[in-house]
Amino acid sequence: MNILTQDSEAPHYKSNNTSLTLLEETSSGANSRKTLVNQVTVITGSTVGIGFTITRHLAQDAAHVVVSSQKQQNVGLVVAALKGVGLNVMGTVCHVGKGEDQEKLVAMVLEHCRGVDFPVCVPGINPLTESTVWSSEQVWDKILDVNVKFSTLLRSQLLPHMQNRG
Repeated sequence: MNILTQDSEAPHYKSNNTSLTLLEETSSGANSRKTLVNQVTVITGSTVGIGFTITRHLAQDAAHVVVSSQKQQNVGLVVAALKGVGLNVMGTVCHVGKGEDQEKLVAMVLEHCRGVDFPVCVPGINPLTESTVWSSEQVWDKILDVNVKFSTLLRSQLLPHMQNRG
């Protein structure tokens, strides 16, 4: 089965021009799981690191995955690469700290997917360069706003649409 990988030396994907590098995985059967058929998931921070790994695995388990991230280029690369290996994905730009981006994400999900079964919020802001002991209140406010507050607000916007799907 094909999987997507990231270059461990850089925060960006290995690329051949604009497409992500696809590698063959030797273990068999991992792509045959279809445990999430007809399930829609919205994943924030889904184009790099842990968010990307979650995105890939849920899509391989047959979920319809809505990819979102702050950078359009990253969203485009991930969506194209995952669609290129036959996975069911779509994507949009969403900075979880911007209310208008959250609204756009929710509207897109409702228009194209008619709801959501479960969100996965993977915000990852950490502007710290030194120990948290010396961090200012402004740094802590930013970490908590993006990683906790705004992610919770997004989930609260999605909750009614989760309840409608059962």
